[in-house]
Amino acid sequence: MDKGTIVGALVGFSCVAIAILMHGKPSDFLDLPGALVAFGGSFSALFIFFPVRAVFGGFGMLKRCIFEKLPEPSVEIRRLTELALVARRDGMLALEDRLAEIHDPFLLRGLEMVIDGLPREKIEQTLQIELQYIEERHAMSKKMFDQLGASLPAFGMVGTLIGLIQMLHELDDPSNIGAGMAVALVTTFYGALAANLIFLPLAGKLEHRGKEETLLRELMIQGIVALVEGETPRAVESRLKAFLDPKTRQPLAA
Repeated sequence: MDKGTIVGALVGFSCVAIAILMHGKPSDFLDLPGALVAFGGSFSALFIFFPVRAVFGGFGMLKRCIFEKLPEPSVEIRRLTELALVARRDGMLALEDRLAEIHDPFLLRGLEMVIDGLPREKIEQTLQIELQYIEERHAMSKKMFDQLGASLPAFGMVGTLIGLIQMLHELDDPSNIGAGMAVALVTTFYGALAANLIFLPLAGKLEHRGKEETLLRELMIQGIVALVEGETPRAVESRLKAFLDPKTRQPLAA
């Protein structure tokens, strides 16, 4: 689980709640019609903007981003180095005995092609195509949450305009103007808060996750290509350590 996302959301909402309680009461910020306009309008626009399948896929990608942690690149380098040792010592077919230990579908697919004896160019081309579609799915998910972050303030303003129009029809009773104005502004509050504390940060999180996964998949592709080319385990490790930050390379070598 991504603890940073959970902690950030809890701290952010706690700060807002404390600020509300210091100078008012929670009921002042509760307005069902405003919530319907801000959230209902934004999510309705989302289904108009994107295909239904892409919307559910985007939320599925978010779920994996928060609850499923990617393996560390250093762990995959050690794994690929060990596989290079097995292939050099016992031959490529010996890798088949190690497939049960591998749970990553991308790496598993690459190793199966290696065992089947496919040429290096074919393996690399197939994995690069798969990586391209992984990147496109990440980009689509990020765009979806960016869209939510952009539409929520806009629909919040729509709700505010609805409230102001309704308030102007009641100008004959000046005692209702203050309360009507407060209710009208609550919808803008909903849109701005949800956009800047939830959906835009989540779009950034998805972008970062996409870059991490791309790096990991590129590392796997290079490791698989090194296996096909018959490089020594030391050469495989040296080749893959180029993907690591310089500060983390020395512990791996040790």
